[in-house]
Amino acid sequence: MLPRLLRLHPSTSRRLIRLSKEAERDGAYRVAKRLRAVILNAQGRTSSELADILQAPRSKVSEWLARYEAHGVEALLEGYRSGRPAGLSLQQKEQLSDILDSGPVAYGLDTGIWTSPLIAWIIAQEFGVHYHPGHVRKLLHQLHFSVQRPHRVTRANPTEQDRWHRYTYPRLKKIPSEKLGTNLYR
Repeated sequence: MLPRLLRLHPSTSRRLIRLSKEAERDGAYRVAKRLRAVILNAQGRTSSELADILQAPRSKVSEWLARYEAHGVEALLEGYRSGRPAGLSLQQKEQLSDILDSGPVAYGLDTGIWTSPLIAWIIAQEFGVHYHPGHVRKLLHQLHFSVQRPHRVTRANPTEQDRWHRYTYPRLKKIPSEKLGTNLYR
């Protein structure tokens, strides 16, 4: 099998070198690596040599070269990555925000503070979407809620502590200072 060798016009080669440097400067290292593969291939390097130089699988190097041959530079650029679809819609996030604003006692819980596992349970009950408590924290950050951790005094009266957590603490919580557009963003 003959190795794939691309032939580039000198101006095209200079353009690819410039694009590769720009991509690396912008932090798009994968794009820079793909462009470097095309440049080095045009200089006579085979796919297996490029795989060693660029620390990439030979099959990927061959794929990059084929994509460049078929579609040009645009085929080597990063495309849009959709990622996993959101579990909650905007309307559901707004409903969750309203539930959290009303407080856990108003929701019918015995505690005066929200915790990530508790919110994950509520999301599962209300919307049928299961979130890990660690992701709940990210979701709350997106909804512009902040983390507030009360400190327990170990020698204090447990009844007083419970009263403080259920009644005093919810009134002390941070309240967003300005509302931006909708109830979703505070």
